[in-house]
Amino acid sequence: MDESLEDAIQYAKKYLEDLLSFFGLNTDVHATSEEDVIELNIPSTHLNGFLIGQRGETVRAIQFLVSTALKNKEFATTRVNVDVAEYKKQRAEHLAETAEEWVKKVKETGEPYELKPMNAADRRTVHKVAADAGLASESAGEGRDRHIILRIAV
Repeated sequence: MDESLEDAIQYAKKYLEDLLSFFGLNTDVHATSEEDVIELNIPSTHLNGFLIGQRGETVRAIQFLVSTALKNKEFATTRVNVDVAEYKKQRAEHLAETAEEWVKKVKETGEPYELKPMNAADRRTVHKVAADAGLASESAGEGRDRHIILRIAV
């Protein structure tokens, strides 16, 4: 790991720990990196629900704050993934299982299948499952209406 990435990880970790302390949560954030993405994991506490927010909106906002702080300090690595008590990890695993059912449906019927709108992280998970299964997938729509269409690869 190069020195600048290590510095970015330490800065992001401290920034998140300081942010959490404003909510009265003094905890040690686990920080690593994977493929130029800084992974910050907040351990399980009594504030899990508050930090995750409705459908993960709060944890995504926290992630945006940390990423913006890194950009403002001009770190080369600014992609950040913040997770609370492995919420996102478990959600991605559950979504991947559901996506396998959608893939099966498309393969059985041969018909395209249009999914409901979802955030970028969820779309990445579905695109990966579709690609691994040999299906074509594309994102369509704008903003909050952005969704995936699964179809047989031509």
